[in-house]
Amino acid sequence: MANKIAIMGVGAVGGYAGAHMAQAGEDVTFIDPWPAHVEKMQRDGLKISHLRDVPEFTAKVRAMHVTDAQQLAKERPIDIAFVCMKSYDTEWAATMISQYLAPGGFIVSLQNCMNEETIAGVVGWGKTVGCIASSITVDLCEPGHVRRAAGKSGKRHTVFRTGEVHGRATDRVKEICRLVGLADSAMVTENLWGERWSKLVTNVMGNGLSACTGMIGKDMVKNDAIRHFSARLGSEAIRVGQALGYELEEIQHLDPEIIARAGEGDAAATRQYDEHRLAEVSGGGGEHRPSMGQDMVKGRRTEIEFLNGMVAKKGDEIGIATPANVVLTDIVKRVEKGELKPDPKHITDLRLN
Repeated sequence: MANKIAIMGVGAVGGYAGAHMAQAGEDVTFIDPWPAHVEKMQRDGLKISHLRDVPEFTAKVRAMHVTDAQQLAKERPIDIAFVCMKSYDTEWAATMISQYLAPGGFIVSLQNCMNEETIAGVVGWGKTVGCIASSITVDLCEPGHVRRAAGKSGKRHTVFRTGEVHGRATDRVKEICRLVGLADSAMVTENLWGERWSKLVTNVMGNGLSACTGMIGKDMVKNDAIRHFSARLGSEAIRVGQALGYELEEIQHLDPEIIARAGEGDAAATRQYDEHRLAEVSGGGGEHRPSMGQDMVKGRRTEIEFLNGMVAKKGDEIGIATPANVVLTDIVKRVEKGELKPDPKHITDLRLN
């Protein structure tokens, strides 16, 4: 019998991956707290579009509001639940969906940040799996419509990396790889924690900057001061991750050590970092607004405490200074509260520069 799948949180990533599963005929139930989004999916399906190269499609989906999730108690239990909520909603989302898991069922964190421990606190480590969506550049642009600011990555870049917390390549992570691979390139990793921290570094370098400046990716890269401050953010996060024992993967298609040294002021590394980042945007990349920038535009709560704030917290715990991440966390919180308006000057005028 085919696995019964739930997507808990039908945002950009959950909607994108889940729509491809539904389109391929998988048994998927979509659960979300936004009424207008749920109603649009129920009425018209979930539309997926790309900036280039990929035909638009609309998947017919089964969608329900979180208040209707109790209906699941009358049905066959869920085998695989993807939690795709914002980090601050992870615990309650995992708790809600855990009631409807089959005895051998499990939860997959398909999110930014490091949420596996939170999920394990609800269902146990044995029912917790991780999946990273790398450089996917998607947004929920309107109810019932997920848009990707690119085409498919395919062989050029592996988007989905799924793994067990203990690192072994089990049958269930191979199945998760198959499912997310319906959307784009995917792999099983034996280095979930290194992949997870490497993705965290990528987010640390761009998300908060977009949120507090109002800028899209390419404009941040083209601005010398902001590009170099991004390297400082990444450098601090890399050094904290290394100290925590993570085996880091490529970050923005660069050796992490190049970013770390660039952020520390090494001239040769800075030249290499600058050339690489500028070449990326000159080739048409960076047209999107990172997810936290999207949240700020929409007036939503950001994940800053789970990204740059986490780097600052972990750095403090192990004695590594993270001044750039500390100050950015504070700025984003102030913009989020309405004390400041998004403005590049929040970064370009910093004395830290």
